[in-house]
Amino acid sequence: MTLIDNLRAEARLAPESGIVEVANYGRVREGLIPLWAGEGDLPTPSFISDAATRSLAAGETFYTWQRGIPDLRSALARYHERHFGRHFADEEFMVTGGGMQAIQLALQATAGASDEVIYLTPAWPNFPGAAGIAGAKPVAVRLDQSDNGWVCDVAKIEAAVTPRTKAIFLNSPSNPTGWTADQETLKAILDLARRHGLWIIADEIYTLFYYGGDRAPSFMDIMDDEDRILFVNTFSKNWAMTGWRIGWLRIHPSLQQTFENLIQYSTSGVAQFMQRGAIAALEHGDEFLKSQIERARQARDIVCGILGETGRARISAPQGAFYLFFSVDGISDSRSAAFEIIDKANVGLAPGTAFGEGGEAFFRLCFHRRLDQLEEAATRLAGWMSQR
Repeated sequence: MTLIDNLRAEARLAPESGIVEVANYGRVREGLIPLWAGEGDLPTPSFISDAATRSLAAGETFYTWQRGIPDLRSALARYHERHFGRHFADEEFMVTGGGMQAIQLALQATAGASDEVIYLTPAWPNFPGAAGIAGAKPVAVRLDQSDNGWVCDVAKIEAAVTPRTKAIFLNSPSNPTGWTADQETLKAILDLARRHGLWIIADEIYTLFYYGGDRAPSFMDIMDDEDRILFVNTFSKNWAMTGWRIGWLRIHPSLQQTFENLIQYSTSGVAQFMQRGAIAALEHGDEFLKSQIERARQARDIVCGILGETGRARISAPQGAFYLFFSVDGISDSRSAAFEIIDKANVGLAPGTAFGEGGEAFFRLCFHRRLDQLEEAATRLAGWMSQR
């Protein structure tokens, strides 16, 4: 018996990221355009970084509030009031070590060994991976694809509910598909959760990266105060802060102490100087965010136009987020094709095999980058398709 055989099965069996596998293969290629990661190409704006630097210089390097410093929690409440048009209390917000920790805390609070958690697939692989490590069983429910885009059949979600089901994880707008739940779908899922006594873990990270209005529909528009909904979010996407690892939870105030305890026994809080940068993002970052959303909208249209003209790519223009999830006629194994695309087109895509059931024949392209670079990447991909 080897050392690894003595580890917990949940740790041993944690899946390798199919995105990282491809990125490691191509990341050192000269001239490669990397579109595999879920982030933009801009560094954090100086008004955010400078706020963190000032905090460091002022000596804010000690242990601090595990729930988040009061100033940041107040800024989060004001941010939500601006975008959702109603009052939020500071006590509804907990600061976390990125959106990933927010998801882990939500899972720790709702599901464990022998429990089941439903999620929609194709899906960002970190959620089912985290559920499995927690000891819960992630249960995939496939989105349907049509010529009009991706569709959620709520009846399929209900059919997946068993006595062991504890929660539904819903990512809308979705990574990787761009599918965005309309209010009718959200109401149907919320009604289902109420009937079965389930929690909803709502990943609304891309709410403002929405191309059908000011923001995507949210459970916050329709929920009652006592509904069992935990919202997970992050500073990563909106304000070019992916490397900062700072996010938040929005929860019912009665749950504050429980989640503070979970933070205590995991990370014991987020560095205060990072939180000062997060405050600057919330209070001064609206114009930066608007410019990024508009650039993403233009990038989406450029990529969809060039790839659509090939006649080989099957495309559904995403309603939200900043990914194009597309297939190519004649390609059924996106993993092997992703390596070929690196070698022959010098473009890095995430293979759909990394996103679970229903994604095997697809590629994810992150278009949150410079427009000229996206045009060049799409042109290279079109050339590769023409030679297949």
